[in-house]
Amino acid sequence: MLTWIIIAVLLSALAALALAVRTVLVRLPALRRAVLALHRRQVEADRLVVQAQRLQAGVERLERSLTVARADRSG
Repeated sequence: MLTWIIIAVLLSALAALALAVRTVLVRLPALRRAVLALHRRQVEADRLVVQAQRLQAGVERLERSLTVARADRSG
């Protein structure tokens, strides 16, 4: 009798594990698509950071030129 109870508990545990694994496996394709989308966004964000740094450097050069031009006019 005890043997059948142990077998029933083990089978119940295995069934619960199988359902949990199935749930995860079903979601894997959606998770993969989400990861790929996040990766694309990260690449785009990195590209925008580089572009922003270049623009900032250009603004700083223009500010220096403007400062020099103003100094030449007043001096």
